[in-house]
Amino acid sequence: MGSAIGQILAPAIGVAISPVPIIAVILMLFSNHATRNSVSFAIGWLAGLTAAGFIVLSLDVETSDGDPSDTSGWIKVVLGVLLLGLGVRNWRSRPRDGEEPETPGWMEAIDEFSAVKSLGLGVLLSAVNPKNLALTISAAVTITNSDLSSGDQAVVMIVFVLIASVTIILPVLVNLIMGEKADAGLTSMKEWLNTNNATVMSVLFLVFGAKVLGDGLAILL
Repeated sequence: MGSAIGQILAPAIGVAISPVPIIAVILMLFSNHATRNSVSFAIGWLAGLTAAGFIVLSLDVETSDGDPSDTSGWIKVVLGVLLLGLGVRNWRSRPRDGEEPETPGWMEAIDEFSAVKSLGLGVLLSAVNPKNLALTISAAVTITNSDLSSGDQAVVMIVFVLIASVTIILPVLVNLIMGEKADAGLTSMKEWLNTNNATVMSVLFLVFGAKVLGDGLAILL
């Protein structure tokens, strides 16, 4: 199990350091219903990641002799190419020096979100966001290729979800514990992430795209 956890650390960290979801939860912490909405968002995030991961686990893409299947290799190759393509696109669309990053309309409306909308946004950003979905699928395929029982596979997937959710859960907990004392730090983090979002995402896409593609090719060749 330890080996499998080691292999899913990289994709878990890749999901965890996604700037947009972190910005979203911080904005909720400054909204009219900070506690309600941020907790709902965190629950939606956890639910989305968990559902996506366990759906892929249920497909069982390993061969009968326990070795990684060609199917799992092709899945990783496709995901790797997708991530690399998204990395190039993000790099080309990043704000140039002196340009203000464009704020999505849904971010500007977060202050008026209900608990249900916050929950739904958490699900969308975890399970539907292309990078996070690709990395979650990659981690799930890696877990199914490990020589583990179904129970141990479930444990490893839960570890993946928890690591990938640290940057969402932590700001919520810090706000609950520290209250307004955490405002300055959260504001600074939000502004940095908003300014550097495109660059950070480009690097993440390229690095993890190359790794996932390499893993897929290693299985096929």
